[in-house]
Amino acid sequence: MSTAASDDSSGSRSSDQDASKPEAPKRDRSLMIVLSIIGALVLIALIVVFTRGEPQDLDASTPEGVVQRYSAAAISGDEAEAAMYLTESALERCDDFGGEPPTDGIRVRLVSTTERGSTADVKVSIVTSFESGPFGPSEYEVDEVFDLTKVDGEWLIDSAPWQLMACPGSEVR
Repeated sequence: MSTAASDDSSGSRSSDQDASKPEAPKRDRSLMIVLSIIGALVLIALIVVFTRGEPQDLDASTPEGVVQRYSAAAISGDEAEAAMYLTESALERCDDFGGEPPTDGIRVRLVSTTERGSTADVKVSIVTSFESGPFGPSEYEVDEVFDLTKVDGEWLIDSAPWQLMACPGSEVR
């Protein structure tokens, strides 16, 4: 009998050990699932960051669209293209403007637009980046405003921030 009792106790120990063995693979499987999900999320984030591409073109008949196209032309150094978006009075003020501001390392971000009938203000954030400095690359950001006027049904820029002032015939520094 003692043999049977010991068989029963060893049998119950054996079944207790068997019951605990499947828990380890379950934990491993759960860990693998969690790690797979984290890996997938990281991969998706990287894809989004590296494939976001160029900004979407805004409607050219809106103040924002005009500022976007003007800014792109000014940053690329295409003064003739940029001049197409300026009013006559803005072009006349170009004579007083002392050359082109440096546009290397400039990014422009739309902040807000306020339309009032035939005038509009487009507030932008201009970020200027410098590649060198005592602690590595640096940048500064400033909010500026474009003033637009509707001329013959089209929005034109009457004044632009100095960082993006593009005048035809000016020398690029």
